Amino acid sequence: MAGNSFGELFRLTTWGESHGPAIGVVVDGCPAGLELSVEDIQRDLDRRRVGQSNVTSSRQEEDRVEILSGLFQGKTEGTPISMLLWNKDADSSKYEPIKEIYRPGHADYTYEMKYGFRDHRGGGRSSARETAGRVAAAAIAKKLLGTIGVRIYGFTRQVGNIEAQVVDVEEIERNVVRCPDREAAKQMEALILAVKAEGDSIGGVVEVVATGVPVGLGEPVYDRLDADLAKGIMSINAIKGVEIGLGFRSVSLKGSEHNDEFYTDGHGRVRTRTNHAGGMLGGISNGEDIIVRLAVKPPSSISKSQRSVTKSGDAVDLEVHGRHDPCLCPRAVPVAEAMVALVLADHWLRSRAMQPTYGGS
Repeated sequence: MAGNSFGELFRLTTWGESHGPAIGVVVDGCPAGLELSVEDIQRDLDRRRVGQSNVTSSRQEEDRVEILSGLFQGKTEGTPISMLLWNKDADSSKYEPIKEIYRPGHADYTYEMKYGFRDHRGGGRSSARETAGRVAAAAIAKKLLGTIGVRIYGFTRQVGNIEAQVVDVEEIERNVVRCPDREAAKQMEALILAVKAEGDSIGGVVEVVATGVPVGLGEPVYDRLDADLAKGIMSINAIKGVEIGLGFRSVSLKGSEHNDEFYTDGHGRVRTRTNHAGGMLGGISNGEDIIVRLAVKPPSSISKSQRSVTKSGDAVDLEVHGRHDPCLCPRAVPVAEAMVALVLADHWLRSRAMQPTYGGS
């Protein structure tokens, strides 16, 4: 396989390049009868698209989705769902002068070494433009998961050294950085604009929470739920690390401090008093909130001068100009949500397929 598909039962294949005529995705495995509309998909695409504020790229793409198949009379047919988004504001002119130069931090060099050829226009297939297809597919996954009470939301936890101290879910979409802490959001925006003015960029942390996840999702030992979540998250551009639950902070704790003690709630359900494990034990969901954090590196395209080499090996000084995000966190939020939704939908279908059906009177 060429690595363009993801999932087992709920499966997607994305296609297209950043500066090609269009991009899109084919979703296979969605059960028939799910009520679905263009508006369901457009909502998350609008959250991901460029040009939303002064802390994102100024490229203007409407990303109006067209559903080409798999939908009839407002319901899924159980057949492949094909979706298309036209590229209407691609400007390749900024890439022509640097097409022979390997941009630091980008996939230019590795793609050329692997394939012997690459699309220099905006990174081609390696561009984060590809993630629009994932977000479109995940809108279907979210709708499917919603039928069993699963809700997924993400937010910017940290930008540079500024970290949210409060998590007010209602605040997330009220500010341009998608931070749940109003005061921290102001500081994050100021920091992003400051590094942008310097021709530089900044990284951060995005957090995703899934509530209402049923117990029992995950397929030991190699298809553990946390392992598949990590793979899905790490497949997103610019992600350099993943934490489940307390993650790396757990190394400083004792077992007595880290273990989530069990109790039975008033409905007879087994719960945990804390959620240091992030909603999974042994790679299987335990019914608590799934908590995943992503380390997002600073965007590689900066106008500050950097040293590099050409295809022929000549040393050069490089300034990357064009329309680029000074911080990826705000637009990475819906993409991170998408990968969590895709993994959970796939594992829910897999779990459902393994449950026995009893006949008889």
